[in-house]
Amino acid sequence: MTNRLETLEDWAAGLLGQLEPASRNKLARSIGQSLRRSQQQRIIAQRNPDGSKYAPRKQRNLRGKEGRVKRKVQMFQKLRTASFLKVQGDGNAISVGFAGRIARIARVHQYGLKDRAERGAPDVRYDQRQLLGLTEADLDLIRDGLLAHLIHHES
Repeated sequence: MTNRLETLEDWAAGLLGQLEPASRNKLARSIGQSLRRSQQQRIIAQRNPDGSKYAPRKQRNLRGKEGRVKRKVQMFQKLRTASFLKVQGDGNAISVGFAGRIARIARVHQYGLKDRAERGAPDVRYDQRQLLGLTEADLDLIRDGLLAHLIHHES
């Protein structure tokens, strides 16, 4: 995967060097938004970049005070929204990631670190769930986006 990314980078470097800065910025924003959509779809599907399923949540008591059963909410439902999953792109780089306090939560799950579920609670080791990562399809998406932009730019 890393080798394929480096090959794509080497191939694109010469083509990108010929574009004007404004055109490169527009391309970076476009590809960044496509990558964000791809990451969001993968998070909705609850899949790691390698295609494996996320580790399931730890079982909890879902009964509240009155004996009602709370409905299960899918993991990372709010994290995957555009307000938390940010895209930054300029003529030199594209980044898709989390910002602020949400970034800490995402990092704990991304790498399987220890954290407290709430203030005063004991430290718990979270299972690794890769929220962000490039798949083969993402690399194809980057290449296709670059080619489409170059073809459109030429005509």
